[in-house]
Amino acid sequence: MRYSIYPLLLLILWGTAIRAQTTTQNSGWLFLMSSHKFNEKWGSHLDVQLRSADEWGYLRNFMFRPGITYFINDKNDLTLGYLLNTTHNKPDAADDYTLVEHRIWEQYIFKHNIASISGSHRFRLEQRFIERYGDDQLFSQRFRYFFRFIVPLKKQTAAFEKGPFAAIQNEVFLNLQNKEELNTKVFDQNRAYGALGYRFHKKLDVELGYMNQSSKGVQRNTMNNILQLALYSRF
Repeated sequence: MRYSIYPLLLLILWGTAIRAQTTTQNSGWLFLMSSHKFNEKWGSHLDVQLRSADEWGYLRNFMFRPGITYFINDKNDLTLGYLLNTTHNKPDAADDYTLVEHRIWEQYIFKHNIASISGSHRFRLEQRFIERYGDDQLFSQRFRYFFRFIVPLKKQTAAFEKGPFAAIQNEVFLNLQNKEELNTKVFDQNRAYGALGYRFHKKLDVELGYMNQSSKGVQRNTMNNILQLALYSRF
């Protein structure tokens, strides 16, 4: 029970933080994640994301995030990685242009079970090298806390290896450096997500869900309604 207290508190804090006038958007995300364990202690991480612009107008973001993982034990692991994020913008009365962001990131994951429910908690620190308009560059750091629970929808007598499931997750983003330059505050955004999925076997999950992305800016907030299709593979 104690593992669920902190996520609930974060959800309450998020609800009180996003109350200003907001701009609403609708988009679609495709999320592909693969993890590979080389041996008992080492493995790899890779996720690729495609994100549409508002109203599914065009492909706005492409994200490529590889990493190397060190497994402390079955419940704890550390990962060091890199991210390439390209943002394609189509402003009115201007040519198309693309902005590139590079990141170095470090994370710690703790996993646990509550009866048949599997949970994970991720703590990630990012060093962001952000390209801006006019060849301007900005360095910033950001902290992210993420939790995810997978609930099998059929009674389990052993480890969950096949069948339908529900997924619930939330992630909080906090700016640690140069938040003024990013036109935001310490609280950056929150992503609340729920999905239904199917585990074909212990190495492959597919899920479809809804994400509510709430971003807080100095002058305005943004609420993004996201339909996400996700594929998880483990080898």
